[in-house]
Amino acid sequence: MRPLSDSDPKEFITEFFASFTEDLLRDDEDPAVIVDRYHTADIVETADGHRMDREKLIAHTRPVRKNRPVSRLEVHEAVADGDRLAARYTMHVEQRKKEFAMEVYFFGRFASDGRMREAHMLTRTVPDEERKGGSVTRVAGEKLGERPGGDSGERSDGPYGDRSKDRSEDRSGERFGGGAGGEVPA
Repeated sequence: MRPLSDSDPKEFITEFFASFTEDLLRDDEDPAVIVDRYHTADIVETADGHRMDREKLIAHTRPVRKNRPVSRLEVHEAVADGDRLAARYTMHVEQRKKEFAMEVYFFGRFASDGRMREAHMLTRTVPDEERKGGSVTRVAGEKLGERPGGDSGERSDGPYGDRSKDRSEDRSGERFGGGAGGEVPA
């Protein structure tokens, strides 16, 4: 994994999530080993006000492996300052024959080796009429900006569970990856 300081912020955040997901879905390797490869031991992720520490992040991998979502990350903007990265991106997801998109405002800190130390995310479900078009920065298994056939836009495996529910209706404690107070919807 490359350090944030040696990377373009858009490429870094896209590669981080794509690689984490690829490793998670590749085989039956212990999820704790994979989480530790990409996150520091003191990781705390908060999404939409719900906190997830290392143990909750490891538990979160179970429904991700079960659901095996397919996704692509469209990074609109990203800036870095030292160990901090801020990004605005859209995660396009297909899971169990449903398609949806989540707009994410990400603020994070990374260790010098590129592992995530802390993340704060605000998300919203993108209405169907808004989620047409867009570009992809990284496709799982391919180099940045490439896909088989030479164009962009193919989906890659993604790390998150079903976000097709409207967040205003979801008060059950189930949350999007990166900040769950509970499990991701199965």
